[in-house]
Amino acid sequence: MPEINKSEKILDALQQLLEEKNIQHISVSDIAAKAGIGKGSIYYYYSSKDAIVDALIRRSYEKPLQTAKALATQTNISSFTRMAMLFQACQNSSAIFLRQKHKASTSAQDLAFLHQKYLNYVVSELKPALTEIISQGIACGEIHFDYPSALAEIVLIVLAVKFDNSLIPSTPEETIDTIKGLISLLEKGTGVSAGTLDYLSIL
Repeated sequence: MPEINKSEKILDALQQLLEEKNIQHISVSDIAAKAGIGKGSIYYYYSSKDAIVDALIRRSYEKPLQTAKALATQTNISSFTRMAMLFQACQNSSAIFLRQKHKASTSAQDLAFLHQKYLNYVVSELKPALTEIISQGIACGEIHFDYPSALAEIVLIVLAVKFDNSLIPSTPEETIDTIKGLISLLEKGTGVSAGTLDYLSIL
C-alpha cells in the first residue's frame, strides 16, 4: 500500500529531524527532503507541520492506549480492576513519551510544545474509556458519583501530569504521595470504603 508507506515515511522523517534540530526550525520542506518525497505530496496526507506532529504522537502511543480503550468492553472484570489497568496504560504511555523526548537534544520550548500535544492526546483518548468504566461501575452499584465524565478527566489530568513529571517536577516520593491522595479522594468521592482502591496505586 504505497499511501501507507509514504505516510509512515513522513512520520519517520519528522521523528529523525526532531533528534537533529529544534522543532521551530523544522519546515515542511525539511520533512519532505528527509522523507525523500516532494513537498506537494506532504499536503496530500497532512494539512500542516502541526498535523504531522499530531500524527507522530498518535503513532508513538497507540499501543498502550488501544489496550486501555479495550478495557471498557470487558464488563466481566470489575470496574476497579479495569481502572487499575487503565492507570497502568497511562503510566506506560508516559514512559514511552519520556524515553522519546530524552533521545533528542531538544530545547525547553520544544519540550513544552511536545508535552502539551502529548497531554492533550493522552487525556482525550483515554477519557471516553475511563468514563465508560466509571459509568458501568455506577450502573452496577460499585461506584456512587454523578459526573463520570468529569471524574475521568480530573483523574487522567492528574495521572498524566504526575507520570510525565515535566510540568511540575517531583521526586518519586512526592509522586507516590500525590497518587495516594488521588486514590483517597476517589474513595471518598465515589462512596467506597477507605482502602478499597489501594491496589489502584501502580507505583
